[in-house]
Amino acid sequence: MADMQFLLNDIRNDLINRADETVKKKSQRFFKGELKSYGLRNPDVHALAKYYYKLMDSPSKEEVFQLCELLWRSGYAEEALMACDLSFYVKKQYTPSDFKIFQSWIDKYVNNWASCDTFCNHTVGTLLQKYPEYLSDLKKWTQSDNRWMRRAAAVSLIVPARKGKFFKEILEITTLLLLDTDYLVQKGYGWMLKEASKEHEQQVFEFVMANKAIMPRTALRYAIEKMPKSLKEQAMEK
Repeated sequence: MADMQFLLNDIRNDLINRADETVKKKSQRFFKGELKSYGLRNPDVHALAKYYYKLMDSPSKEEVFQLCELLWRSGYAEEALMACDLSFYVKKQYTPSDFKIFQSWIDKYVNNWASCDTFCNHTVGTLLQKYPEYLSDLKKWTQSDNRWMRRAAAVSLIVPARKGKFFKEILEITTLLLLDTDYLVQKGYGWMLKEASKEHEQQVFEFVMANKAIMPRTALRYAIEKMPKSLKEQAMEK
């Protein structure tokens, strides 16, 4: 842990030295003041994550996860983004027990949609494709009091949805989230349906039509975004 603390200090010094007050203010305006930020653009953060991963010289998954835990704890957007990148770099080393680690990070540390989506799209989504037996856990997340857990239940399936995978589970999770009053959760499952519609357009359309009387308009608009105009018009009719 001592070595990781030294590395973390170096990372933070780099983040401080590269901080831009203009970027910081812009980010805070974009996230309506809810973001704790140094003030770096995302490409610069990705570059730093790659640099420090190489500096660790073929680290074990355990070493990387140890560093990720320290980064997540800070609450800074840039450190969270680095944790997302680093945990994804060791995807070939994932084992089933990692699911509980990832779940705890979402529950304890995710505090905005950017870190939620980045982490879930890539790290969690990759693990689920490797170990689909954990799909049932996503259904439990839909009942969480934590809005980010509920959004994560949907956005963890974005990448598989694009490939036509897990369609049964996608509809099950959407049904569980259907009446969620949080607009960020609505956008999350609407986005998942939109991606699923690339391979299952007719089925998603039929689902939307069957539920449009109760589906929040925010979610509905996201779900049909990529559909032909004729289907969109039918879905939007009151």
